[in-house]
Amino acid sequence: MAAKLKMFRNAAQSQRFRFVVLVTGCFLVSMTFIVVSRPLVFPSLSSRLRPQKSDVEPKKAADSSPYSAPFTREDEQTTRQSEKTAEENLQVKKNGAVADPIEEDKTDIDEVLESASETEGDGTKNDGSSDRDEPHNRMTLPTVSNYTINDNVQVENKTAPDQPVQEIKDVEKKLSCEFSDPRVDICEMSGDIRIPGNSSDVIFVESPGKNEVFRFRPYARKGDEAASSRVRELAVKYSTAAPECTVNHDVPAIVFSAGGYTGNLFHDFTDVLIPLFLTSRPFDGEVQFVVSDMNPWWVYKYLLVFKQLSKYPVIDFDKDKGVHCFRRVIVGLRAHKELSIDPARAPNGYSMVDFGKFIRNTFSLERETMSNIEDLAGKRPRILIIARKQSRAFVNLSEITRLAEQFGFEVVVNDGEAGGDVAQLARLVNSVDVMVGVHGSGLTSLVFLPPNATIIQVVPWGGLEWISTLDFGDPAKDMGLNYVQYSISIKESTLRKQYPKNHPVFKDPLSFHKRGADVVRSTFMDNQNVKLDTKKFKNVLWKALEHIIQ
Repeated sequence: MAAKLKMFRNAAQSQRFRFVVLVTGCFLVSMTFIVVSRPLVFPSLSSRLRPQKSDVEPKKAADSSPYSAPFTREDEQTTRQSEKTAEENLQVKKNGAVADPIEEDKTDIDEVLESASETEGDGTKNDGSSDRDEPHNRMTLPTVSNYTINDNVQVENKTAPDQPVQEIKDVEKKLSCEFSDPRVDICEMSGDIRIPGNSSDVIFVESPGKNEVFRFRPYARKGDEAASSRVRELAVKYSTAAPECTVNHDVPAIVFSAGGYTGNLFHDFTDVLIPLFLTSRPFDGEVQFVVSDMNPWWVYKYLLVFKQLSKYPVIDFDKDKGVHCFRRVIVGLRAHKELSIDPARAPNGYSMVDFGKFIRNTFSLERETMSNIEDLAGKRPRILIIARKQSRAFVNLSEITRLAEQFGFEVVVNDGEAGGDVAQLARLVNSVDVMVGVHGSGLTSLVFLPPNATIIQVVPWGGLEWISTLDFGDPAKDMGLNYVQYSISIKESTLRKQYPKNHPVFKDPLSFHKRGADVVRSTFMDNQNVKLDTKKFKNVLWKALEHIIQ
């Protein structure tokens, strides 16, 4: 038994000795490592950004190339007094892109923002000519305008040369044009875009190798020679050289023409205002309009619409002397069909119902819905008769007025032309429950009607049903209006006094359509008036009353 205890004690002593040796060895190894090793140096976020000697100085870069965006500094004595000795090495490539200095230390981000440069992203100093005053404490980071297509920026890591080189891939520039649409041509681009005033050019600044030019007229009536003759052709072009910017814009631009058939109420809306709504509404006012073929009186006429769509004054492309620079530009307007919108193709699913709300809001119109029979207690429903003064005029206007009054309507007669006061016309139309008129531009006022109101279109003789439906019938339905179409007979047309009974005008009116739009217009539209058969027209007024009752 004693021998066993002695053996156990000797074994325990041997284990303790080995443990002491192990601990001592670990301690000596640790001390040796601490003595011979170097402390690790981590890059500091608060270090100073400074271009290398091989780079062009910021001032010279701004003078020699307006496309670069060098990183400049504010006064070091006022912004970085507490950190005079800190430095951070950063190599800047010729295209002026600046690598993000933030790596691991994120504790001094406020200090970096406080000491940011006043230089704009395109290398020009903010002198108040841009759309908005830029924050003085903003960090200049890579943007679309800092780069050229597919260029990569490599930044040398001098604090840790053995580490792999950082690579920053730029934002791809883009220019795409669509010329297959039967109604419009349109180009969209993002990058460095220059628009010199008093010119026909929209310049897309590009790397060498591309010299394409896209020429078209930015007006939403493609293929109409008469309209095109009043629209200046613009050139969207690639270029490696462009004039220096005089005004830098922080918002996108939409370039379009106010020529063509503008001045006619129908074409004002279908060719310009509805396409402009469709194209610019997604920007919620943060967009700049650049207008060619601009008549100041026309812009003033629709100034409320322009102000509702854009927060910035319109630029007259033909007369402006500056060079306006943008990061995104759309040349041309989106358009789908006459006086209407196709929600399936529209951004955000916009429809004519949305356009109607926009118009009522723009002109501060009171009625958002039509009066129902209960609301009319003690009042008469109102009907507006669009009385054209030249062609397609109502010959028996007084007779039509009396008929409407017999049905209980309060009758208002107007030619439907806005003149210089669109707001006044809008308020008048918005106050009625029914509007009636012969096919023509006056029916464009349907855009001011309250939802569920009724529009009655009288179609002249000559096989004009299809164009009447296209121009006003479909748009009325798209706006949530009740639509009634009344086609006159030969007896109701003044063409009876101009042609014999057996003339093709009466026997085969569609044959005139084969001879072109000018023949149709001169035969059936410019030289025809209407004498309504009031006995037949009673049924139409009954339908209008039924819509009110329902």
